[in-house]
Order: sequence, then C-alpha cells, then structure tokens
Amino acid sequence: MFLSRIYTFLVALINCINISCSSSEFSLDGDYLLGGLFPIHEAEHAAPLFSPEAIECSRQTFSNSGYKMFQVMRFAVEEINNSSTLLPNVSLGYEVFDHCSDTKNFPSVFSFISQNGSIKPKEKLNSHQTKVIALTGPYGNTRTINIAPLITMDLIPMVNYGATSYTLSNKLQYPSFIRTIPSNKDLIQMISYIIRWFRWNWVAFLGDPDSEEGLQLFNNYIKNTGICLAYQEILRQSANYSLTLQKIDKLNINVIVVFAARQYAKNIIKAAITNNIRDKVWIASETWSMNQQLLKEPGIEKIGTIIGITERFLSLPGFNEFIYKTKETTEVYPNDNTESEIHTNTCNQDCDNCSLVTAEEIINEDPTFSISIYAAIYTIAHALHKVLHCNMNQCNKNTTVKPYMLLEEIKNLDFTLNNHQVKYDVNGDRIVSYAVVVWHTEINSPWIEMVGTYDTYPEINFTINNSLMPWHNNTSVPFSNCSVECEEGFSREHVGYHDCCFLCNKCPQNSYVNYSRDPYICFPCAENEWSYGGSATCQTRSVIYLQFTDIPSIALIFSNVCLITLLIIMVFIFAYNYNTPVVRSSGGNMSFLMLVCLIMSCLSAFFFFGEPTSIKCILRNVLFMFFYTICLSCLTVRAFQIVCVFKMNEFPNMHRLWVKYNGQWMFVISFSVFYFIVCVMWMTFGPPKTFSDVLSFKQQIFLTCKLGHVIPISTVAFINVVLGALCILFSYMARDLPKNYNEAKSITFSIIFYIVIWIAFLTAAFLLNSRDNFLMNAFVQISSTYGILFCYFIPKSYIMLFQPKKNTAAYFQTSIQNYTQTISKN
Repeated sequence: MFLSRIYTFLVALINCINISCSSSEFSLDGDYLLGGLFPIHEAEHAAPLFSPEAIECSRQTFSNSGYKMFQVMRFAVEEINNSSTLLPNVSLGYEVFDHCSDTKNFPSVFSFISQNGSIKPKEKLNSHQTKVIALTGPYGNTRTINIAPLITMDLIPMVNYGATSYTLSNKLQYPSFIRTIPSNKDLIQMISYIIRWFRWNWVAFLGDPDSEEGLQLFNNYIKNTGICLAYQEILRQSANYSLTLQKIDKLNINVIVVFAARQYAKNIIKAAITNNIRDKVWIASETWSMNQQLLKEPGIEKIGTIIGITERFLSLPGFNEFIYKTKETTEVYPNDNTESEIHTNTCNQDCDNCSLVTAEEIINEDPTFSISIYAAIYTIAHALHKVLHCNMNQCNKNTTVKPYMLLEEIKNLDFTLNNHQVKYDVNGDRIVSYAVVVWHTEINSPWIEMVGTYDTYPEINFTINNSLMPWHNNTSVPFSNCSVECEEGFSREHVGYHDCCFLCNKCPQNSYVNYSRDPYICFPCAENEWSYGGSATCQTRSVIYLQFTDIPSIALIFSNVCLITLLIIMVFIFAYNYNTPVVRSSGGNMSFLMLVCLIMSCLSAFFFFGEPTSIKCILRNVLFMFFYTICLSCLTVRAFQIVCVFKMNEFPNMHRLWVKYNGQWMFVISFSVFYFIVCVMWMTFGPPKTFSDVLSFKQQIFLTCKLGHVIPISTVAFINVVLGALCILFSYMARDLPKNYNEAKSITFSIIFYIVIWIAFLTAAFLLNSRDNFLMNAFVQISSTYGILFCYFIPKSYIMLFQPKKNTAAYFQTSIQNYTQTISKN
C-alpha cells in the first residue's frame, strides 16, 4: 500500500514532465521508442534536502563528454532509420533524459516503465506495455545498480554502455542487463597483465567510491603472481589527494593504478602536477584513458608515463558529418519562462549549454564510450529485426513487441558492425577487443598512440610493442619493485609484510631453487644429481666404478697375476723338493694348503674391477677373508708346532697327544669349520652389497660395495687379530731355535707386514675418497699375500734352488746338535 502511494506520487510527477519536452532533441517520435540516460550534466557535490524535490540537472556542471554520448545515440538512431535493410518501413524513436545524480533521477526511470503516463503496481506484468521497448544507460555503476531492479522487473533490455561492475553480470539479480562495455573483471585482468608484462611488483591502487569491486578483483588477480599492492585507497571528492600522493612517493612506488571516473582521475592528476610528483607510471582505467582535456593539462608531461586501456575500435564513420550537419541546422525555439521552469524543475530534458558547444568540441571529446553506445543501439535494432521477422524489404508491424522478446533475441545475436563482430557471452557481456594506449605528452601537440592489444576471444592474447613505449626521460622500463630480483640460483628470504620484499641467498652446493615451485627454498638435488652453488637446476651425475681399463686397475691386475704366477711356481718348487728337509720343516703338506689358500685369496682382487654386483661384492671380500685367514691359522699352527718340538719336552704327555692325534691338522680343520660358519652367518644376516656413493664425488656416483652388518665383520676382524697375536707370541717364544728350524723370523715378518699394511689402510680410509679407498683395499689384499710369499716361502725356495747343501739331513742334524750343546752349557 505504501509503495502504491509512492508510485502514484512519482507518476504524477512524470505526467507533469510530459507537458513540454517533445519538441527538443531529447525526444524523437517513432514506431518503437527507445530510452536513453546520459550524464549531460554532473552533480559533483551532493546537497542535503529539506523538502521533496527532483534534481535539476541543468543547474549542474555541464559535461562535454556526456553530451557527446547523447549525440552518438541520436546518430545511431538516425543511421538505422535511414537504413533500407535493417528495419525497413519501421522507424525508431527515442526518449532521452539527463541523468546527473546517483539517487535523484528516478522520475525518468518511471517515465520509461509507465504505460500511457501511469503505473499500476497491481497490474499483471505480462499485460503491461511499457513506454519504451529497451533503453541504454545510465553511466556509472552506482546509478545503474540503483535503477536496474525497476528496469529488469519488466525484463526491459537494459543495454548499458557505462557500467563496469561485475556484479551486474549476475543474471539471477539482473536478468535483463546487457552491456557493450568491458566489465571490471576484464579491465582489472588487463591491468594485471600490463603490470606483469613489465615485471613490476610494487604498485598502488587509487579508486573512487564506485571502484571498491575493482579493488577487490585486483587483489584477487595479483594473488600468487608476485605483485604486491603496497598502497590502496578509495578516494572521495573531498579527499586529501596531495597527502595520498605524498604517501605513495615516500613508499617508492613508481606504478600507480588509477581506477576511477573522470572527475576523480582529474583530481588525482592535477594533484600530482601541483605536488611535483615526477617520473611515475600511471595506469589509466577505461573511463579516462582517452580523456582529451587531461591529455592537454599543463605540466602533465612531468608526472611520468601514462598507460591506458580502452576499446580497440573507437571510430564511427559518418559521425563527424552528422555533428556538423546537426550544428548547422539546429534552430533554437525559445520557450516562455513558465515552460522553461517546468523543464528545469521536472523534466531534465533541457540543456542551456548544448547550443554553445561547437562541432569541433564534440568531435574532439573523449571517444571512449562512443562505440559502446553505438553498439548498444544497433544491438536493440538487430533484436527488433528478429522479433518483427524482417526481410530485406519490410518488417511485420502486426507483431506485438514486448521487451522480453527483444531480450531473448539479444542473447543470441551475432552480427557485424563496422567490420567488427558484436556478440554477447552467457553473462550478457559483449566480447570486446581491447587496446593498450600510451600518452605522448612531451610535445606541443600531445596525442595518444596504441602500443598493445588484448583479446579474450577465442582465447586470451596479450601483447605490447615495447619499442613504442615513450618512457619518461627516454630511459628503460622504470623500476617499481620492492626488492631487486634475485640472480639465478639465489633463493629469497622473506622480509617484512609483503611477499615481494626479500633478501637473496645463494643456494649451497647440491641444491637448487625453482621459482615456479617455491622461490624461498633451496631444494636438495636427488641422489643421482648434482649442482654447483647458486644453481637453478641439477645435473645428472655420471656413474663410475673401478674400470678394468684404468691405469691403477691395470697395475693392480698385473701385479696380482704376477703374484698368482709366483705362487704357482712355489707349488711346483715345493712339490719337486717334497722329500727334502726344508719342505718337511716348513710343514710338508700344510705348505701346499697355505699356497693354495694364498692363490684363492688372490682371486678376490679381480672382483674389485668392473661394475659391482651382489656376487662380486661377496667374492671380493669373503673369498679373501676366508682363505687368507685359513693361511693365517696354518702359520699359527706352524709357530706353535716349532715351540712344541723344542720347548715342550717338559710336557711329554701333551706332546704325545699332539703328535698322536695330528694336532696341527685337527686345529686347522676345526678352525676352518668354525670360520666357515662365521662367514655363513655374515652372508646370512648382513652380506656385502652394492652401494652408490654420492658423497665422495660432486659430479659422479661411485658404485661400490658395503661390507654389511657390523657384528659379523667385527667377528671376522677379531679372529684375524687373535691369530696374528698368537703368531707373534709363538714366534717370540721360538726366537733362539736353530736357524734351520727357526721359522719364527719368517712368520714374524709376515705377520708384522700384514698388520702394518692393514693399519695403514684403515688410517688412509678416513682420508681417501671411496674410489681411492677401494683401490687401496685391493692393493692391501695383494700386498698381504706378497708379504707371506716373500717373508715365508721365497727364503725357503732360495735355499732349495741356490743353496742345496743346506737342504740335507746332515746339515740339519749338525744344526740340532749345536743347539743341544748350547742349551746344555746354559
């Protein structure tokens, strides 16, 4: 009931408007009427109300730009009416209102949705025929959002040319809203592309009260891009622009996004000139990127470089001629004072300043919204063409045209306008091709040049010709970053609040930084990779091992072959002299066991070379340890047996048992079985296995073997130590025996050489890399065998070959007698 009374009051106000507006250029009769809302005047400052009244736009500030928008609509309607193919035998009319306020222009809206000058709220909407079949406008987000619910209630196509709010793309809230201008979403995305193109990351954002959505979208688009919004502010008309710019300057921000309407942008730029703000980059939104007044503002060349975004195709063929013709033929029809007062108070369809504007001023005014208005009128005309089932000659005028019918056709439109496609997406937003423009202000005749393009259909394509950019002071791209970008191979260390403020740290060796993954972490290379310090990638390591063809390997193999050859020769020499005293005193058959064990232990050295496998790892270690240890046990028995023969006469029973049960062989066999069991346990619970050494070499992986579990290895080593200690003990006890029987010296030298060389190896193992370590291991194994060969077997062979007189029973008997006499004297 309350709404009904409000509507009745406002419709009464609209009826007053119908008194005297038809004769002006604000209206044109036609078969179908279009509505238009344009900011011919602008209410810059809102004044408080003390009584109900409609705003008087003609008393506000006149806008050349708004007047040009109005003329573009008139031009488009006239062009369509003169077309013989688009709407043949049909004429379009229009009703235009001056829309100068965000909240006080509702009378014009009610005029559009009225039927015969009245509105009946209780009437069914499907039987309601509005005054206009579609409308274009108004300019600005707030004004559009305020009146959109009234327009969309009747599903009147609201083909807008000047509202960029992405909220209006919501078809559930604004089902009949269509726009021919880019939405904030596209505009902000394009601005973010410009910033990323020049690698800036330290920027400011200034907007007007209509830009809060744009600011939110901007924050969303720069997330995870490395761009930091160092300063942001939504400015009112009464804001302190100078203070804002001084704050930005103190923060060393050199890129400023001005996403605001013309009057706000004008205030910002003038404040920058006044406060001597220099050498900045200003990114202009579409609302002022083509503003001709600011382009010629005195001192603007000092503030830096101005980059703008706008629609790519702005020219309207025939528009200039239309303006000249209109200005030449316009006749002023003065009204009496009473009628003029009615116009001023209620109509908002009069314009005292319009007749004073020259054709050149209109033509040279900001063309930003011209193509959008032109496309809006042609969109309505093409939809009407579909509804009326027009052909090349005529349209079916008997068809009842409802606004919602046009709306359905608009959604599916796809036509060509001045050689450019006009098409709408599912949100009712026109697919637009954009241009990046730059202002040339350093010359007497400033001008605007297109330097880049941005397309969203069929796919996103953005490019800027850097060679066309007139950077201030003719320098390179201005620097606007919180921190200097880190060199390749340096990770970032976060400093302060913003992500783009950081220190740079060099990544250590065998690590890398991947900016696409995480610029703040030096990631370790994989085991099969390596890198220098300060690297952005890792390189694959080459795999190496002890090759047969390496010079050290060849030397060791040759030495081992010589050793095996000598041992085999020893076997033949001992076999040939088997029944001689030297062979029998050396242990007889046990000497052959020792030689065979030494030959078998030599074979293990060959498995150090070539690519390691599990079998090779076992053979190179276990083969040597088992057979060499058996040889050591034989030496231990030999040392004990010498002592037993000459020193154990005091224990005849023990000596008899040792001889009766062949104690030397019993010990060797028992020990061999025990040692075999230990080796089997070693192979079962912790066998040697292949191992990739990634630490010894920076650029390579050395394939080698690990000995296995520590307990069996320790057991094996302990047994060898015990055998060595026993050998030395028994040798010391036999130090004064006859020379012919005194093998103690030979055994002692063999064991001492064995112990010394292994101690040297274990010491060097902590200093050498793994490759040299294992070469040394092979060398020590071979040397250990050489030690027994030269200290034990070579002296005996020398006697058999070169001193045969000493290899006789008589010589040995003489030596024993001399020893006995010496003992008896003592």
